[in-house]
Amino acid sequence: MSAQGLASFAALLADPTRAAFCLALLDGRAWTAGELARTAGVAASTASEHLSKMVEGGLLAEERQGRHRYVRLRDAATAQLVEDLAARVSPSAATHTTLRAASAASALARARTCYDHLAGRLGVSVTDALLSHGLLDPGFSLSASGAAWFEKLGIALTASRTRPMARPCLDWTERRPHLAGTAGAALCHHALEAGWVTRIGGQRALKVTDSGLSSLAQLLDIPSDTLRPSPN
Repeated sequence: MSAQGLASFAALLADPTRAAFCLALLDGRAWTAGELARTAGVAASTASEHLSKMVEGGLLAEERQGRHRYVRLRDAATAQLVEDLAARVSPSAATHTTLRAASAASALARARTCYDHLAGRLGVSVTDALLSHGLLDPGFSLSASGAAWFEKLGIALTASRTRPMARPCLDWTERRPHLAGTAGAALCHHALEAGWVTRIGGQRALKVTDSGLSSLAQLLDIPSDTLRPSPN
């Protein structure tokens, strides 16, 4: 890649609206231009213009179904890039002027998806527990007992040539790694399917259910109070 090519790609993120789109798309799903426009607080025409540049530049992938246009982050590597950049933003740079914004930020910090794996306090707590139980080696490779643990839960792990089984992903709120890769994605999918977590408002913030609190305490010795909302 040329220096100009790198600069052009970096410029795709050098805009608050486009950055807001990428953060929203970290939930791993496809969004319409209208949904992203409302999230970023811009006009639909403005959103469409930005999205065209992001698709053309290779940051997003586009899907069309009839009259509807959907976009998503291009792949897991792109999601990792966005999350890594977010983790390098100073916490003091984030300010919340309303109670609603502060509550939303608190929910994201507590539990969320990072593309297709668990993040926030939930993701880091799960990762710490996997490490302390010897299910994940310090070098972030899945141990034999870890593979058996996933199998016992009925979580299928399929090896991929393009994605590691397990890798650390720097959490932008906890400033510590959470589990990504094939194993991280499979565990997140299981948590959603088993009802351990539910999406808040249909977006990337998650709520750990009572069932989830009980299961995580039983399976990984994670104290329930760690993942409960702080009392007002």
